[in-house]
Amino acid sequence: MSSCCKTGFKWDGKPVGTESTIAGLKTYTTGSNENVAILIVADIFGWTLTNARLLADHYAKEADATVYIPDFYDGEVIGPEMLEDPEKAKEFDLMAWVGRHNKEIRGPAIFAAAKEIRSKYKKVGAIGFCYGGWAVFQLAGKGNNLIDCVSTAHPSLLDKSEITNLGVPTQIIAPENDFTLTPELKTFCNEEIPKLGIDYAYEYFPGLTHGFATRGDPTNKLQKDGLERAKNAAVSWFLQYLHGTK
Repeated sequence: MSSCCKTGFKWDGKPVGTESTIAGLKTYTTGSNENVAILIVADIFGWTLTNARLLADHYAKEADATVYIPDFYDGEVIGPEMLEDPEKAKEFDLMAWVGRHNKEIRGPAIFAAAKEIRSKYKKVGAIGFCYGGWAVFQLAGKGNNLIDCVSTAHPSLLDKSEITNLGVPTQIIAPENDFTLTPELKTFCNEEIPKLGIDYAYEYFPGLTHGFATRGDPTNKLQKDGLERAKNAAVSWFLQYLHGTK
């Protein structure tokens, strides 16, 4: 993994949701639809980052859903100041963080949250950013019956087996420059997912880099246009597969 997992830009805005609990986990909750829900598995900055909460608010309003961002990182919070402080980013040991929150450790809580949400809603979608990408692909696995569609933006730590086991409509939001969703892995997705008999959308973002959809610079036109297009693509996906309309 790379430094672009731990750098980026803080967004201005005030989230409008509340804090609740899902499967015993502290959770940011926004929206009021009683039939449709979206689960977000955040990047390493977790459930408290304003950027993630603002995105959740957009999904809640524009995709007409109740949206959840649980704390899947056992209370560990990376302060948003690291986004724009190169020295703090340099000092942060990303691989040690990944070791503390690897798939075997965090997977059970992610599945537990998805199961509780599924028990309450008729339609459930999931979206994972960066580190959260592998998690939502696992939730979307054949036979799990936990979610109705999945989206991921610049996913990290994806195994090919998680890709070929997909069982629900899948959207990938892919920047041109991504050290985790490599050109080889992009090709694998685009060759193998269409063989699975599920709807598939590959959204390509030229000139953009890993992390843009959650930590892009809103003062840079290319990045601002990209993060808005990524948000709109996810909203359209959720509208289609959670409500049956675009």
